[in-house]
This record gives sequence, C-alpha cells and structure tokens, in this order.
Amino acid sequence: MSDPITPAISDRICQHMNEDHAEAIVLYAKVFGNTPNAQSAQMSSIDPQGMNLAVQINGETVPIRVEFDHTLKDSEDAHHTLIDMVKAARKG
Repeated sequence: MSDPITPAISDRICQHMNEDHAEAIVLYAKVFGNTPNAQSAQMSSIDPQGMNLAVQINGETVPIRVEFDHTLKDSEDAHHTLIDMVKAARKG
C-alpha cells in the first residue's frame, strides 16, 4: 500500500522533484499553470487536489497553483499522475 499524501510525503515528493526533475516542474508551470513565460520553477507543496509552484518570471517569483484532474489517492497515484502530466505537456 502506498502512503497517503501527508505534509511529510509532500516534502519528500517536492524534494525529489526539485532535485531530479526541475525541467518537469517548469513544464507544469508553462502548460498547466498557464505561465508560458516561466523561466524556472520549484514545487513548494503537493496535496491530493493539486500542487503549489514557485515560478520565476522576469526575475520575480510568482506563486502558481496547478489543480489535478482528479483527487490523488496516495503517493503512488501522485507519482503516476505527475508522469502522465509531463507526457501530456511534452505532446503540447
């Protein structure tokens, strides 16, 4: 069984995404956060309904909320959903 998305799990997911998948976070901001001019982004938190990003636009940090298309059940669902979102973003 996978872990429910608690603040500790959110921190773990965000740390992993920020360290290993920075380009994916920028894609989330550009495509799903409706900020095509995003230069960089970090994932601040994730919860069952969405993720909060800190997006760099023209030297300013702008908070962006990206809602998921469904409520996440657990961390495994988050993993698969984030991968699916990257694939969708890359397709345009």
